[in-house]
Amino acid sequence: MTIRASRPDDAERVIEIWQRAVEATHDFLAPSDRSAIEEEVRSFLPQAPLWIAADDDDRGLGFMLLDGSHLEALFVDPAYHRQGIGSRLLTHAWSLHGIISVDVNEANTQAAEFYWRHGFVEIGQSDRDSQGRPYPLLHLRRQEPVLAEEIRRDREGSCQ
Repeated sequence: MTIRASRPDDAERVIEIWQRAVEATHDFLAPSDRSAIEEEVRSFLPQAPLWIAADDDDRGLGFMLLDGSHLEALFVDPAYHRQGIGSRLLTHAWSLHGIISVDVNEANTQAAEFYWRHGFVEIGQSDRDSQGRPYPLLHLRRQEPVLAEEIRRDREGSCQ
């Protein structure tokens, strides 16, 4: 697996990963909100400067969007959950920035647990998401550097 910058030809696969991941993990979203969010995602995500986790055939398995040291999005195709892809994307983020912050939906317990397993701590909460929708967020941050043991574990695929 490689981590590389996104290209225009990744657009369709990025949307597919996002859709599949949201379907698997965001059952707390009201259908109307999910439709509105998907419309927003389709309008900006394909052009965003993403990092793609790609397999040996260069097929995207997951992606992340960084805004400076803030992780705006990290999604992995559910068919590849728990194979170290999310962990490898985080490791790449830490290689670019020593401190990483992320906002995660409080109701998305899978994501929250993923970040807690990786040493993130809660630094705040919001009652609404960044678009003002009634989905509480947890504001998380991790500032410790990635340890060699974590990189080894990620390569062995013991985390998402």
